[in-house]
Parts: sequence; C-alpha cells; structure tokens
Amino acid sequence: MYPQIDVELVKMRMTRKDLSKKTGIAYNTLLLKLSGKTSITLDESFAIKKALNSRIPVEDLFEKSNESAKGA
Repeated sequence: MYPQIDVELVKMRMTRKDLSKKTGIAYNTLLLKLSGKTSITLDESFAIKKALNSRIPVEDLFEKSNESAKGA
C-alpha cells in the first residue's frame, strides 16, 4: 500500500521485522498498518521515517499506491 516504504526498506537492507524492532511497533500491528487495514498515527509515521533514516517528506513516504496512480 505504501510503495515508498518498501523502496526505503530495500535501500536500508531492512526487513519489516527490523523496522518493527527499530520503531517499537509490534510486528503484526506494523503489517496491518502498512497494508492499510489500520491507520498509521502521526507519531508512528515519524518513527518509521526516523528508523528508515529517510530524507523523503512524510507525505511522500506514506503516499498510497492507488493515490499515485490517480494523480498520473
């Protein structure tokens, strides 16, 4: 659902389990959030951005895949 997150994970050579540990978000909860089944809070989004050491703005990092197709 958030393709840029997957790109950043690859760049950092991290798994979603690694991301879970670095953010303190339970693994199953993180999976639900990244799949769009539950919402990501602002604090969680900043924790994920920090864990990924990303320079990408939060709004771009969490752009949904179906939204990017609509804007094209």
